Amino acid sequence: MKAIKNTGLIIFLIGLTLFIGTIFTGTFSLSQSELDNFIKEKGYKNTVIKEQLQKAIVTNEELNIFEFSSRARNAFETSNNFYDNLIAKYDAEKNWDKKGEQYQYKIYGKPHSLSFTLAKKAGKGYAKDNPGLMWFLTFGLGIIGALLFIVPNLILLGKPGIKNDGIYLDSATNRGWIAWLVLIYLVSFYLVLYFMPDYIVNWTFILDPISHFLSGGAASQWFVYGFLYCTIMLTMGVRMYIKYRHNKYQIVRTTSVLFFQIVFAFLIPEIMSSLNMPGYDFKSAFPLDYDFFFEWNLETLRNSGGIGIFILVWGIILTLVIVPVMVYFFGKRWYCSWVCGCGGLAETLGDPYRQHSNKSLNAWKLERWLIHSVLIFSLVMTMVTLYCYFSGAESFIGIKSQWVKDTYSFLIGAWFAGVIGTGFYPIFGNRVWCRFGCPLAAYLGFVQRFKSRFRITTNGGQCISCGNCSTYCEQGIDVRAYAQKGENIVRSSCVGCGICSAVCPRGVLKLENGPEDGRINPTEILLGNDVDLMDLVNNK
Repeated sequence: MKAIKNTGLIIFLIGLTLFIGTIFTGTFSLSQSELDNFIKEKGYKNTVIKEQLQKAIVTNEELNIFEFSSRARNAFETSNNFYDNLIAKYDAEKNWDKKGEQYQYKIYGKPHSLSFTLAKKAGKGYAKDNPGLMWFLTFGLGIIGALLFIVPNLILLGKPGIKNDGIYLDSATNRGWIAWLVLIYLVSFYLVLYFMPDYIVNWTFILDPISHFLSGGAASQWFVYGFLYCTIMLTMGVRMYIKYRHNKYQIVRTTSVLFFQIVFAFLIPEIMSSLNMPGYDFKSAFPLDYDFFFEWNLETLRNSGGIGIFILVWGIILTLVIVPVMVYFFGKRWYCSWVCGCGGLAETLGDPYRQHSNKSLNAWKLERWLIHSVLIFSLVMTMVTLYCYFSGAESFIGIKSQWVKDTYSFLIGAWFAGVIGTGFYPIFGNRVWCRFGCPLAAYLGFVQRFKSRFRITTNGGQCISCGNCSTYCEQGIDVRAYAQKGENIVRSSCVGCGICSAVCPRGVLKLENGPEDGRINPTEILLGNDVDLMDLVNNK
């Protein structure tokens, strides 16, 4: 079995190395006709950008992606700087007509995104010409190697139950050097994905055939991310099936998050795009879907006819009606542990790191301040956005709509949810984003804490204080402290993953949906001066 595991690790590392190495392959340059078509497609009116791009990338040189991207970005920035200087000049002269005229010549969009679009047209090389073979050598070898590494180790677990089986002795699961290497890779991946997508254009060439099949268009960096997301969840989902094979709740829950991620978050939006509809993830609720009320999205939905209006109405109903009703009956677990893609990745890719969740009082205080601050931030941003959208103003009580949207997208949407939320799994645990940053989790938590039938019941008389439950709680809850006292666990942060129950050797913990009056604290009742214990038992 050890030989199979080592072989799997080697195959996985080969696939990963080839995947990373693909970035550095191929050449990039545009012909004059290709550049002319690009300018025409974009509808650019100024001549400066054409001149700059001609000098930069219409060349007989064999440029690599880094040289090509650098030249393309500089061309866009040079063009915009030229017109920015004209705008400043006419502004100083108070020549308002001339000043206003210059804005139509500016190129709007981030330079790296524009460079990515050009690179898709300019790329040549093995990855583009042989996408099927490159898929096997990267994704294929990665999947095969990961499964060979995972399956032999878990298939020999033997008897039911999950123990503290050496997780604090392994460098990969105890913040050792392997964990830090994983962190560096994940953080680097998200930084490149968000801020340097033009560097990974070769990855999109590998998935172009699949993208064309699903949506009729070429793959973008977001298609690569979505496909990779689903691939990782499926592969690590196999690990979940084997590891928790004796627990029906975990099997069904894992199946649910895989289904909603692959079908709702990936396939349905791609198919909708192929039918000229707005690609929409019908399970994504505001404020996690923070740009749902942004002007561009509202305009897209309005201009999409009946399906756009349906999506708009559905999104509002999902947020204001379906979400709180479902939390009342089933707790926030129905979304965070059964539906959400962020939670799905945390439960599959992040499962080996769940024991790193900080259980200290300071961490709990930080959690409450951060997650509720993000919720307030998202609500303020949305109010400002909607006011500006309907009134035509640029700001609301001094808050500029574009500034607040850009700030939230950069700090929360990119850095917190992506770079930190996923990249820091190996060191801070698998629910960093869900616990400290997700505004939807904060909203769900309010409902669960004060108006829900969900709780985790405990049987303190059976607790042996082994600590498995607290060790594996990904939300930083000291479950053992509740179990020792026989208290129901009613916490706004609990996502009802059920792992604490799965790892308990005595069956002390049980996830329940029952009458609200059953959400009691037994310790407080038993210590009450005017409550008779026998009356409590008889009434029960």
